[in-house]
Amino acid sequence: MAFKYIKRRWHKITTIALLVLAATILVFAFLVNRYWSPVLANKVKEVVSKSSNGLYTIDFSSAELHVIRGSIVFFNITFKPDTAVYNREKKQHLAPNNLVELHVKRLILSHIHPLRLYFGHKLDIDEITLNNPELNISYQLNHTKDTVLKDHKTAWQKISKSLRSVHIGSILLGDVKFKYEDYSGNKVAISELKEMDLSARDLLIDSATQTDRSRLLYCKDIIAQLNNYSGKTTSGLYTYKIKSLKLSTLKSQLNVTGLTLKPVGTQKFFNNSPNERFSLSLDSLQLNHFDFLNYHKYRVLSASSMVLNSGTIQIFANPINHDDSSNKVKTFPNVALYKINSDMRIDTILVHRINVIYSEFNIKSKEIGSISFNNTSGSILNVTTNKTALQKNNISTAQLTSYFMNHGKFNVTLVFNLTDTENTFSYKGTLGPMDLKFANPAIMPLGMVKITSGTLKQFSFDIRANRTNDRGKVGLLYNDVKVSILKPDTNFNNLRKKPIASMFANLFIIKHNNPDIPGGVPRSVYVNYTRTKETPFFKSIWQTLFSGIKPCAGFDEQTQQAVIEMKNQQVIKKQNRKIKKEERIKKRTERRKKRELKNLLKSKEISS
Repeated sequence: MAFKYIKRRWHKITTIALLVLAATILVFAFLVNRYWSPVLANKVKEVVSKSSNGLYTIDFSSAELHVIRGSIVFFNITFKPDTAVYNREKKQHLAPNNLVELHVKRLILSHIHPLRLYFGHKLDIDEITLNNPELNISYQLNHTKDTVLKDHKTAWQKISKSLRSVHIGSILLGDVKFKYEDYSGNKVAISELKEMDLSARDLLIDSATQTDRSRLLYCKDIIAQLNNYSGKTTSGLYTYKIKSLKLSTLKSQLNVTGLTLKPVGTQKFFNNSPNERFSLSLDSLQLNHFDFLNYHKYRVLSASSMVLNSGTIQIFANPINHDDSSNKVKTFPNVALYKINSDMRIDTILVHRINVIYSEFNIKSKEIGSISFNNTSGSILNVTTNKTALQKNNISTAQLTSYFMNHGKFNVTLVFNLTDTENTFSYKGTLGPMDLKFANPAIMPLGMVKITSGTLKQFSFDIRANRTNDRGKVGLLYNDVKVSILKPDTNFNNLRKKPIASMFANLFIIKHNNPDIPGGVPRSVYVNYTRTKETPFFKSIWQTLFSGIKPCAGFDEQTQQAVIEMKNQQVIKKQNRKIKKEERIKKRTERRKKRELKNLLKSKEISS
């Protein structure tokens, strides 16, 4: 019936020709699908086996080739290592450090070119898509450098007898379920990730790319992105969160945004740990020229720079006297660096707008004092544990600019020896002009002194230190300083002024100016602070500087001794006054009793 509408003869001929052509294409597609599906499947299996020296096998339940759509679909894919081959290579010290296992329900190869495969022996695929894959990676350190075999062949050389080249335009893995098992420590560390996306671009294996160092795993670029990741440390005392993480091998760059590290509650933390309590929040962290392949293989962290942007680091000294025999020298940066237990080399760490807050609880005042360094920026050079790098340069230098208590400009240079057994380091810096009253949030709880007036012109220090001593020079220039001496007020749970002691301090102890007269020689002090093993890094620096600040302000050892003697004399006088008062009361009592007895006798005489 349809042909009655085709009136002209050439219409009929054209229609019949198109139908015949369509039928031919459908038959051809059916035959090609039946023939090419197993051919392509066998080629994939052969390529995987040859390129991995038999370590990995790939299997799937079925494969469908759709010539018209230009795609092939694999179902129920399993890519896994051959444990027998792995164990054999492990005995020969040839096994890789990482083993990969992949499970995918469906894999789609789009825009394949079967004619190029058959006639040109070139496997060419525009795109591979893996739906909801499950990726498991296990790490065990079998060797620390690449093993070169006598008959070492590149991946292309292994497959060159079957294929001239392998090219894949892009590989997309969405919503990956990722499990990572690390066997390098005392116990297995397992991490499981969700909301992870992986993609690779321009995978090419041929004679030209077999030695191309700009490619990773023969890909021009591999991008991994992770969102909303959180977890706990092995101790259970900290939780960490990452808003997003992105790695690009083409840029050799790792970007992390929204990084936070939070400890458990204060009481729970200090009941379970003798260490200082840390918290951290960073807007972003960036690693540049990050050697991901070296890190993936051997856990070697190598980067040209790390950039930290906008955040806060808080340190709280442990107020509980734990029965801890360990030496807190482990809190020194040049010692703590090795606690990371990683081969690390970062040429430069750049810091932008970071707030650093150190807090400590004073048992006498029952108060918490906090010292803050706001808007800290600067650089830290040569942060490394790499033995080869340390042989060339074992000095790490930090140059930082900050604002003390968010007011006075603070410049400091710290120099750490990374190999010295005495853990030597030095710190030198200056604090610029500021109103000294802004230091009260730290001085009042920690020193039980309140600055009522005073202007700082300059505070300077130059200290050489090690695991046992801090020695150097401290200078403090200021004008019109007056203070109030404080004591705990148990009724109102705060600090209150000691009027007599404050007046005495302002009249006889405190030097109100340094230098005492304009143009005079300013006072400076040489300090020698002996660190106890219980004293952590930040506290040792604070105690050293404070031991220099006091004599600069007039409260030197001689004055302190005079104050102690004066206090002792006051105590003796007070005791003497008490004794005299008790004697006077005793005498008055005796006189009263005599009067009462006399009156009693007199009344009896009258009555008689």
